[in-house]
Amino acid sequence: MPFDQIFDAVHSGQVDLGLVIHEGQLTYEKSGFEKVVDLGKWWKAQTGLPLPLGGNVVHKDIPKRIRHDLSEIIRQSIDYGLAHRDQAVQHSLPYARDMDAKLAGKFIGMYVNEFTRDYGEVGRAAVRRFLAEAHDKGYIDIPIELEFVE
Repeated sequence: MPFDQIFDAVHSGQVDLGLVIHEGQLTYEKSGFEKVVDLGKWWKAQTGLPLPLGGNVVHKDIPKRIRHDLSEIIRQSIDYGLAHRDQAVQHSLPYARDMDAKLAGKFIGMYVNEFTRDYGEVGRAAVRRFLAEAHDKGYIDIPIELEFVE
């Protein structure tokens, strides 16, 4: 179900529990829920790596130079947001569900940070491990060969 319906589904008894993502990671207690497991901490304990939360992809048919340019444009945008963090937080507040500026800033920091700028070797290893385990456990049908844009 869509992530923004999970709290209501648990409250109503439609489901017994839910996987909480996005801002729900910071607001679940205020909504009367308790944490069963933090999957980021669990993954780190299992693998020693950060839990990959997302990424941008570009088709390999796009010429390498253009892929690089796209990556640089995204990186510059992230750099701008990091350099103007207070303004970015204020801009996000109309979209922040049940969050004030302080909590919205914490949420943004979870998703916009140095790993957002560049996965680095640790982040790349985490993504590869995550996808390899998903394949090994049968969650995805074929192994995924990644090529990171440099």
